Amino acid sequence: MTESVVRALYGQAASLNLSSKKIKAVPKCVSRLPNLSVLLLNNNSISALPAELLSLQHELPAVLGHLESLKKLYLFGNQITVVPPDVIDGLRNLVVLNLNHNQIQRLPPEIKSLSRLRHLSVLDNKLEEVPVELGHLTMLSEINFTSNNLSWLPQQLCQCKELTKLHVARNKLTSLPEGMGALAKLQVLDVAGNKLFMFPVEFHLLSLKELYYEGNRFVRCEPMSSVQDVEVLTLKELVARFVLREDRNRSSLVHRMLPHYPLLTALLANGSCCAVCLDPFLTTWLECVHFINLKKDMKMRSSQTIPVRALLCSYKCFNTDGHSYYGVATR
Repeated sequence: MTESVVRALYGQAASLNLSSKKIKAVPKCVSRLPNLSVLLLNNNSISALPAELLSLQHELPAVLGHLESLKKLYLFGNQITVVPPDVIDGLRNLVVLNLNHNQIQRLPPEIKSLSRLRHLSVLDNKLEEVPVELGHLTMLSEINFTSNNLSWLPQQLCQCKELTKLHVARNKLTSLPEGMGALAKLQVLDVAGNKLFMFPVEFHLLSLKELYYEGNRFVRCEPMSSVQDVEVLTLKELVARFVLREDRNRSSLVHRMLPHYPLLTALLANGSCCAVCLDPFLTTWLECVHFINLKKDMKMRSSQTIPVRALLCSYKCFNTDGHSYYGVATR
């Protein structure tokens, strides 16, 4: 290990490989490598990121932030429990962050500072939640949260429009975020070994090439008699539906005036669209499911069938003939 560091110091190296050196701490002299862009520390017994790393600065032309040159950081196979916010906040040029096989429970909100990050892997840790700030990382192309303790994923994940691969297998997910249809470049999704009941609305519109979903608790197509209640919409819901319909007409007075009422606009942004009549609604819906054939409907190789969530605006639409939406029964 000493020889590697000495050679790097004398040569002002841009990379340093300390993988599998059986070290318990990062050598302090690493801070004397201002041009360091790749640091490999995987397969060691490191329990924390040292404060000395903060002195690694890009000196020419000027100090733009801590570890400004670092592009790839591999820390897998250690005993890290905490990722210090001040360390993360300094890695502005990081492209790859690998924290696999550690003991990390949370990622700090400061992760939003990694604006150039493309690959994030925190496989086999103890993650209990994903920060909503992940949505700021719009250049992310691959995320791997496999084998953690995640019970939900933030809606903001759908803002990562460059995402091509999402691995969240072997967690405790009971649902996936609505709005995943925005992930137009997503090609690989691995959700095997979770507790999913169905996929989110319009999931079948994704251009997936690979989908792994074994070991979940998906609803089954077992016909049952339904109990239908007469629905009475609140005044708020009736007005919201009227405004949402009018807003579709760009020449209407409602459409022109809505920008002047930001609170109302924010409220209506949570609305949905009926899968049958296509009319908008706000908070009252009938949750249904339809069954998608992966080969026929999503152009994938598998001929398996998956359940996809659908929302209907009323029992009137639910009772309309000719659609394939089923109410979800609880037992």
